[in-house]
Amino acid sequence: MPTEIRPVKPDELIDYLGVLPYANGLPHWEPFPAAWHGGPEAWPPPNPPATAAQLATWADELRRATSFHPQAAFVDGHLVGGSAMISFEITVPGGRPVPLGGVTSTAVVATHRRRGLLRRTMQAMFDEARGRGEPLAGLSASEGSIYGRFGFGPATRRTRWEIERGQARFRDPNPDGGTLEITDAATARQAWRTVHDAVRATRVGELSATPDKWSDLSDASTGTAGPRRYLVHRAADGSVDGVATYRLPWSPRVEETGTLVVEGLQAASDDAYRAMWGLLLDFDLTRKVVAAPRPSDEPLRWMLDDHRALRVTRQSDSLWIRLLDVRAALSARAYDTGGTVVLGIEADPMGPGNEGCWRLDGGPDGAVCTRVNATPDLVMDLQALGSLYLGGMSAALLAAAGRIRGNRESVALLSRMFRTDPEPFNTFVF
Repeated sequence: MPTEIRPVKPDELIDYLGVLPYANGLPHWEPFPAAWHGGPEAWPPPNPPATAAQLATWADELRRATSFHPQAAFVDGHLVGGSAMISFEITVPGGRPVPLGGVTSTAVVATHRRRGLLRRTMQAMFDEARGRGEPLAGLSASEGSIYGRFGFGPATRRTRWEIERGQARFRDPNPDGGTLEITDAATARQAWRTVHDAVRATRVGELSATPDKWSDLSDASTGTAGPRRYLVHRAADGSVDGVATYRLPWSPRVEETGTLVVEGLQAASDDAYRAMWGLLLDFDLTRKVVAAPRPSDEPLRWMLDDHRALRVTRQSDSLWIRLLDVRAALSARAYDTGGTVVLGIEADPMGPGNEGCWRLDGGPDGAVCTRVNATPDLVMDLQALGSLYLGGMSAALLAAAGRIRGNRESVALLSRMFRTDPEPFNTFVF
């Protein structure tokens, strides 16, 4: 059976969409409670299989999306699997935006699994991304056991948390000089883009937004979930510096009534952050607030009189990172502590140019990474380096787990160089 891996042509996009789980009403996430879902269920119910009209509409949208790069596997001329990359920028330590290829919409039909088609498709996407000048790849892993073998390592985390309204007492009144406004979807769409662009300039791990991001925001109700509602904060000068999306769903279960679900909240100022949470945690006729996905440690926790009032109910990894070009990626970010370390990168069959020893001279003002012929201070694989890259993973922890090998002094230096505070976080996945 002849097999071919190649980019998807415009007239093949409907066939490509037809192999994806979400287009067929099939599960597309591990069957465990999801940290990105704020509702009482483990995860949202699957959609019904897409109609021919829906597939045609989606295909038309993808044809116009210049940042969407699909690859597919063909057997005997039939499309049996595929994946795609979306071109993003990601903010790395030091505040620099770096090109990243975001892996999305991945599947191989059940009859053609275990034949290496996904690996070959990934290889094609990696090669294409390097050609576009993207030194990083990223994804949100629907199944945790799959993507490590392709060199991806979990690099950010997300949580779901709850607060009983009666426990949400702030330590200090701290009056805000701005204003809050409950608004409509049209206003919220623009507010989200404005605030996100401001936040991602400084928050490590944040991604640039595609042109259609937030286009699904609507004022319409969706079953028992209730309509989305929107909160905007304006600074004293009238500029938008905070936005939140929330729901007040109906539930037949007594223990879930009176719950306000915060689906997203971003603030470009401390005043906006505090003011929005102040309202959402004291909404009339509610008794509990659930928020997801949120960073692993919220400033809100330390604004409360009792920091234990904020309880993390679910947590998971979020963005996985894979270095496609070690030299370019390590040179692109800044490092919290200045230092020099020689890293030995183990075999990388999907990127042989990454293998070998690299001397990293880095500090707060930037870095230079060069290939050297030397004995490495530390040895690791691409998966460990991906977890370290954004600064949210401890090198000492990975060394204790056997994922990094080297002397204690070099591990300690690596930890001090790579860590970032606060931890990296990405508001949305793809």
